[in-house]
Amino acid sequence: MASAIDIRQLTKVYDGKVNALDGVDLTVKAASIFALLGPNGSGKTTLMRILTTQIHPTMGLARAFRYDVDKDDDKVRKIIGYVPQEMSVWTDITGFENLLIYAKIYGVSSLQRKKAIWDALQNMGLEDVANGPVKKYSGGMIRRLEIACALLIKPKILFLDEPTLGLDPSARKAVWENLRSFKKEYGTTVFFNTHYMDEADLYSDEVAIINQGKIVKTGTASELKRSLHGEIISFCLANNGTDSMHPSTAPLRQDLNILTKIRALNFVNDATVHDSVMDVAVENGEIAMPLIIDVLRSEGISLQWIRSTRPTLDDVFLKYAGMRHMQDQSGYHYGI
Repeated sequence: MASAIDIRQLTKVYDGKVNALDGVDLTVKAASIFALLGPNGSGKTTLMRILTTQIHPTMGLARAFRYDVDKDDDKVRKIIGYVPQEMSVWTDITGFENLLIYAKIYGVSSLQRKKAIWDALQNMGLEDVANGPVKKYSGGMIRRLEIACALLIKPKILFLDEPTLGLDPSARKAVWENLRSFKKEYGTTVFFNTHYMDEADLYSDEVAIINQGKIVKTGTASELKRSLHGEIISFCLANNGTDSMHPSTAPLRQDLNILTKIRALNFVNDATVHDSVMDVAVENGEIAMPLIIDVLRSEGISLQWIRSTRPTLDDVFLKYAGMRHMQDQSGYHYGI
């Protein structure tokens, strides 16, 4: 597949000493949705500003299709759309009037403006409120209007800086449904950064994690989660009446061979016990779970519940960027 963005050894140094970007290499496939993840200060904003021709790199090369974003900046701006994190529309006029202003800024001919505006409104599901004042729009509608403005020229690459920040789940979903529909119809490449791990997981074709100015990991969301190797299955051991202090763990404490047996099972990496819960690290939970249950029951150990915790993008972020976002892990409970 052809690439929309090619970056080689891209470096940005501020004040001669701060390496905001430190030799970034990255390729983004054409007509794909690409998510860039990174902690604050990691370099993701600097990278997006270089790609959108707002600032110049110190060293290295970045191309948007065949254009050098530094040397061919005028040509690059004609094929990209950009939606910043800050509000970029006027609230005291209508949605249509906002698009009309942007159409003139983008140089859309007077003969094509009306059609281009209505196409953009329809692409983002705003045609019914086009003539209403923006100050009466919801937060999600304003964000869709901002994206509609960037879609006026049907860009080959659309850059989005935190496209759904602060929106409720239904508004976020509406934004992405419209974006995916536009991408499918026009083959636009979507490049976005976000702090919402579920958003990157659900909507991106590929993900890159940047930290301290370097790309530390790339791949699909599924590939990144699989790179953490499996899942954790937690077994809550029921009261078996054999130990007044810790009845549920007594069988395991009296016979350490049980842990040895579980560790020896196929697809099991390790097993530990804490209080009344045994955690088992496995490669394949669906295969390993019944085998573990058989061992426990053969030893007379009954269970209260089982919980399977699979790696999430938040876990991936923790491993490769060294920190965890404010997001809960996904847990799956199975009644016994």
